[in-house]
Amino acid sequence: MNAITEEFIVDADVCYRQAEQQAARYFAVLEQKARGKAYASALTADIQLWKKNHLRRSWLSRLTGGKAGAGAGGYHRHLQWLKHTGKLDDYLDRSVSYIYMRDLGRAIDQPETKTRIEKLVAKLRERLFPDTTSGQGEQTELFSTEEIYRWGRKEGVEPAVIWMFEKLKNVSVNLPEGLNAEHAQRKLMKIILGVVLHALEEMPDDCPPAERARKLEAAIRLGYSYGLTYPFIDDLLDANVLSAQEKQTFSRMITSALVTGAVPELGVWEGNNKAMVAYVHAELREAFECMERYQRPATRLHFLQQAYVFFHSQEIDRDKALSHAAYTNEELYIPVILKSASSRLVARSVIDAPADEGFESRTFYYGIYNQLADDFADMFDDLKDGAVTPYTYYLTYRDRRPDLINPFELYWTVIAHLLHEVYRSDAKAREVILNRAINGLKRCKARVGVAKYNEIMGIFASGDPAFNRLVQRMVDRADDVDFFDKLLRDQVVANLKNERDTREQFAETVRTARTQINDSLRLAGRDGMPPSGEMLIDAANYSLDGSGKRLRPILTWVMGVQEYGLSADALVPLLRSLEYMHTASLIFDDLPSQDNAPTRRGRSTLHQVHDSATAELTGLLLIQRATQEQASLQGFDPSSVLAMIKYSAQKAEELCMGQAMDLRTKGEALTLEQLNTQCFYKTGLAFEAALVMPAIIAQASEREIEMLKVFAYHAGIAFQIKDDLLDVDGDAALLGKPVGQDAGNNTATFVSILGREGAKKAMWDHYCLALEALRRRERPAAFLKQVLEYMINRDR
Repeated sequence: MNAITEEFIVDADVCYRQAEQQAARYFAVLEQKARGKAYASALTADIQLWKKNHLRRSWLSRLTGGKAGAGAGGYHRHLQWLKHTGKLDDYLDRSVSYIYMRDLGRAIDQPETKTRIEKLVAKLRERLFPDTTSGQGEQTELFSTEEIYRWGRKEGVEPAVIWMFEKLKNVSVNLPEGLNAEHAQRKLMKIILGVVLHALEEMPDDCPPAERARKLEAAIRLGYSYGLTYPFIDDLLDANVLSAQEKQTFSRMITSALVTGAVPELGVWEGNNKAMVAYVHAELREAFECMERYQRPATRLHFLQQAYVFFHSQEIDRDKALSHAAYTNEELYIPVILKSASSRLVARSVIDAPADEGFESRTFYYGIYNQLADDFADMFDDLKDGAVTPYTYYLTYRDRRPDLINPFELYWTVIAHLLHEVYRSDAKAREVILNRAINGLKRCKARVGVAKYNEIMGIFASGDPAFNRLVQRMVDRADDVDFFDKLLRDQVVANLKNERDTREQFAETVRTARTQINDSLRLAGRDGMPPSGEMLIDAANYSLDGSGKRLRPILTWVMGVQEYGLSADALVPLLRSLEYMHTASLIFDDLPSQDNAPTRRGRSTLHQVHDSATAELTGLLLIQRATQEQASLQGFDPSSVLAMIKYSAQKAEELCMGQAMDLRTKGEALTLEQLNTQCFYKTGLAFEAALVMPAIIAQASEREIEMLKVFAYHAGIAFQIKDDLLDVDGDAALLGKPVGQDAGNNTATFVSILGREGAKKAMWDHYCLALEALRRRERPAAFLKQVLEYMINRDR
């Protein structure tokens, strides 16, 4: 155990008591002001100044009721409206200024901070509207997977971004039931972004690219490692996933980690959640070790101290029961002050940022403002869950406890204190904080409805009627108080939900299509067929019966039925033909003269069950059956069917060329260009055919077909790279075949040429290029995007 750890073990409780004393002094000041209602007169004067910029209506505002862009039309429409009305710059300025106050703890009246805000606003506008000169630029979807990867590539931190993607995927997959996956992902991304912003804020403008990349990589890894504590500590302890005994054991483990600086051994876990806790424990240990690698000893001590204060104050609140009627105001508010301030102080200490005069005091005083706003928004969910917050407790005991402070009054008291004691009556701070306060009330009113909102205000409105009327008048009439982070949050939440719904729909579509395809695949013999023919039919059915993904005919089914409106029944022969040709290609690939594979689709390969000659003949039989199926298509334009058959024959010929390339180059060192070409012929063409063949018989435009070919090229290479990675790192049980076959066969792969990290980067590069092609299509592409997501995230 090092000296830092020993010192903090001694000082842990002392550290908390010191923080508690500071919070108690702050609360005493707030309580005195709240009870004396000193905030009302001060804020009335502030609002009178503030409203001059928010009650003026332009002719467009009057025509639209001042609400033309208020989120009703969605993310992109709202941004376009702001740009069209000339409000975008002010909107971004107040949004970025708020982030500098809340997340970075900056004094926004400082000239240097103002300059940084202006630069960030300009960059953000450029990202939102790339072609600002013509006004026709395509809007960028911020924080999409594609956009984040492109940013990482530009900054030279692709490995860290890919690592983050993989970690986020694993968290989503392993998140216990009872926890909200979308909430966990959003929270993690928000924290990672916050830590990256801190890192960017501390970098000089002339920071060398290599040093900048090093700092950003550290910020990404530290942000994830710190952010992981929210779903795997806070959310897990708040949820009803662990038993009471398990929660106690888990809390002791976390406390031990914070006072010693090392996650203790898990030991024997008593409870029903052993496997889940083992995963969480391993991830948290890795996260702690990551933070230790990047932090200096002094910074790490500060981090552990603030993290302990945060966790312990959370534990105090978690242990409260709403049925307990005797909590004092100090017991209700001091933990709120501590956890809201320490959570932000922790974020800065994570990245080893230098001292900033005034940062800690600004952050300490600011935290409760944000927490009270969040608790107000969540009060009915918290009440339903039985959680004790200042709002739920006041709702429960206000009639029996006249000594309780009204949390809504304390909220306005905190605002007055911030504006005049912390930010020194700065006009910009007044603008941002009052915008935020009025916007929060507007969002509440829109969310719960007018009647419920009026009921809430009847309970929480302060004892100063004139001030209450002024606030509600601003809620009803004030314009231009919305913020980009709220719009973005709503968009991210909606996107995560849409992605989940689309994934579920995709999975259901795949299951439905796979069942229909599987039910129609088996070959039947003919009367009078000789025994040798029956043997080949049996051999073909053996290969077809394996647990294949059926990805190619599924793609064709979706493109034909859902995209082009073709008859599902009429399309069945084409689906069979694709799977027959694909299965034939696998039979040939597995032969001793080619890849010499012992297993395929979880079973022995065909030549192992029979012999090579039988396997070769079976492959030829399946190819002929595929041609018969295509020729039997009915209900389509005959010339289009002929064009599709011709196209299919060309692709089959090119697939043979691809396999010949593969055989000829075994053991040879290939260039990346050669491997891309070989991969396209072996894999990409099959995907192209699955997309283009239904497009041909649907008589799609040449432009549509060309876009599908570009998508298939990049998607096919991404698919093959994933195959190469799975051959190195995959699970043989999931894959249904041995791993390491490529190395054993001395086959050139993307991993052998580029290495693991290089192969991953190439896969994501092709992912982005495939998405570019989809955006140029004339039709929506939600399903194809899900196909692409499946290709790069699959385990088999």
